[in-house]
Amino acid sequence: MLEHADIKRILPHRHPILQVDRVLELDPGNRIVATKAVTGAEPCYVGLPAEAPASAYAYPVSLLVESLGQAGGILWLHTAAQRAEPVTGTLIFGSARDLTLTGHAYPGDVLRHVVHLELVKGDNAFMRGETWVGDTRIATVGEILAVLRQDTTLVPA
Repeated sequence: MLEHADIKRILPHRHPILQVDRVLELDPGNRIVATKAVTGAEPCYVGLPAEAPASAYAYPVSLLVESLGQAGGILWLHTAAQRAEPVTGTLIFGSARDLTLTGHAYPGDVLRHVVHLELVKGDNAFMRGETWVGDTRIATVGEILAVLRQDTTLVPA
């Protein structure tokens, strides 16, 4: 199991975009199970009026997929570190394909991401994953691409 402090040592992300709270299971090179608690204090809910319907509090799909991708990033970077493979550069979420959304998460829910590492080719990692709330699968992603890019190849802001 990895706690939040361990995750912060692996991922460069920080509040408010760090979207993984804990790693429950980690099988390097293969699979990770990670969680993210959704709270009503999330920045995505700021400004919602008191009379907003309950559906307005559905956790945004973009953040759900980002959280799933970060879990995959932890799996990839932790695996590389265990194998003493040099990993340098900026971790970038490349893409998500074959997304199927079958439910929603709301404040008070805990997302449970299950991500499988399919292939690492150079500075690219290909993964697939699912997100669950309790016993209900709410999302599947057939392919997630994460990439590492050297800072010198990124365009300055």
